[in-house]
Amino acid sequence: MVFRYSPSYGQQNAAYWRIFLGLHVIFALVHTAVSTSPEDPVKCVSGDTNCRVTNSYGVFPDRSTCRAANVAYPTTEAELVSVVAAATKAKRKMRVTTRYSHSIPKLACTDGTDGLFISTKFLNRVVRADAKAMTLTVESGMTLKQLIAEAAKVGLALPYAPYWWGLTVGGMMGTGAHGSSLWGKGSAVHDYVIEIRMVSPGSVNDGFAKVRVLSESTNPVEFNAAKVSLGVLGVISQVTFNLQPIFKRSLTYVMKNDLDFDDHPLTFGKKHEFADFVWLPSQGKVVYRMDDRVTVNTTGNGSYDFLPFRSQLSVVLATIRSSEEKNEIFRDATGKCAEATLISSTLFGSSYGLTNNGIAFTGYPVIGSQDRMMSSGSCLDSLQDGLTTACAWDSRIKGEFYHQTCFSIPLTQVKSFIADIKSLVKIDRKSLCGLELYYGILMRYVTASPAYLGKDTEAIDFDLTYYRAKDPLTPRLYEDFIEEIEQIALFKYNALPHWGKNRNVAFDGVIKKYKNAPAFLKVKESYDPDGLFSSEWTDQILGIKGNVTIVKDGCALEGLCICSENAHCAPTKGYMCRPGKVYKEARVCTRVGDINA
Repeated sequence: MVFRYSPSYGQQNAAYWRIFLGLHVIFALVHTAVSTSPEDPVKCVSGDTNCRVTNSYGVFPDRSTCRAANVAYPTTEAELVSVVAAATKAKRKMRVTTRYSHSIPKLACTDGTDGLFISTKFLNRVVRADAKAMTLTVESGMTLKQLIAEAAKVGLALPYAPYWWGLTVGGMMGTGAHGSSLWGKGSAVHDYVIEIRMVSPGSVNDGFAKVRVLSESTNPVEFNAAKVSLGVLGVISQVTFNLQPIFKRSLTYVMKNDLDFDDHPLTFGKKHEFADFVWLPSQGKVVYRMDDRVTVNTTGNGSYDFLPFRSQLSVVLATIRSSEEKNEIFRDATGKCAEATLISSTLFGSSYGLTNNGIAFTGYPVIGSQDRMMSSGSCLDSLQDGLTTACAWDSRIKGEFYHQTCFSIPLTQVKSFIADIKSLVKIDRKSLCGLELYYGILMRYVTASPAYLGKDTEAIDFDLTYYRAKDPLTPRLYEDFIEEIEQIALFKYNALPHWGKNRNVAFDGVIKKYKNAPAFLKVKESYDPDGLFSSEWTDQILGIKGNVTIVKDGCALEGLCICSENAHCAPTKGYMCRPGKVYKEARVCTRVGDINA
């Protein structure tokens, strides 16, 4: 039988298709175990020449193509020095790329087509481990997964880290990547670094490349600039971490309604060391992560293999994507909300991928060693199977394709921000179901960091992931609600965007929000006076030259601009530039004539 979709047919059979989809989701999340590993983000026409780079999602926010004349793959620091020296002598632009390239903005891009990509793919070894001093020195291309495993071999643990282990040490340093905690020095990986070796352009007397060894005790100004560097100071060669004796964690997830949720974030993170929240605003629910450190001799051999980070059947991913595309085309908010409820209940019911013994979940709390509980990403660790299975966002298949908006709201203002989002949901309960199709609003704790481009206060990082159309001129269902949340955060609460995520609008004038920006730029000028490691994009976000905003027809649909006229939206499809519903200063693309207009 050939199925042909129409709105009326789809409505009559919605229950059937949601069940069909749900069974496939469950099968994909629980039963697949291998997948095709992601390809190298750098691809060249011939050997290592005439190259282009992308991110792991296959496209940058402005959908531009980033090219360079060559790519280099140094395997030692000496080779790295040689590469940087040759490029410096020739006055060539350089940018660093990583193994999987998970930053959404154009941080890997260099200018023009004559530049050089320097990949840290093969700089992935342990330099030295000192269990007594509790330090581990590694090369910057080492992945978080490798770092966790190598630390555990000598009885040590990184206390806090991102949940996705496909990031590299240099990538985490470059973008300020973090986990969730208000305890200790906070959840940012860079705040557990005690020494950085960096290769920067040098003078003729330096041989055109200079290796700098930075630490808080010897050169604190340069060290605090290098801890979150956006790749503009040079190439990080090696990083030394100050770690902790390995420990265990005890984790329990609890789902509650969100009626009194506004008050809880202020105190919850001080009760539980690894606390976070998954908020499902359209469903009126919150999942609380009650996650605490316990002694290493506590009974339990649990592990966390987060379900959405496991390999999934490509055919199932295509089915899920097609379903969402149809919901968008026919503006089927009811269908979208039903699927979101199914997915979130499936994830919660499956304990998100927690197991008590590495095989099955038998009940809370799940107790396991830090190295088995903090991060995951098993879709990376697999044999080639011809893309029968893959990571859900692999651009070579028809899978997830999304925007990601991520920003930190000061802890003292989180209650008001949550209230603003709730006010939007009251206007239309279905408005944020699209976020819940992608896990929900993930809320993680961060603290103030001495890093010049790090966080400046205790805050909660709100992570929103949502549908992106393949056609950049296609508007999204309820896009005005998410655009308003984005603008409320950035302008009403002066939120700091995550350097490795976000659409262009989040970076408009962002450098003015950092009080230590002048000190950072002074170090940058000293390290790389010719701007060889800078690009048009980094100059824009650092306020040196130009602006990240791109003004053209349809620019607001992709977050390239904030609309100021109807042409910036999709007027031929009924989307006009209008004030926000709760935050009147916002300017968002609203479907005129709709019930929520």
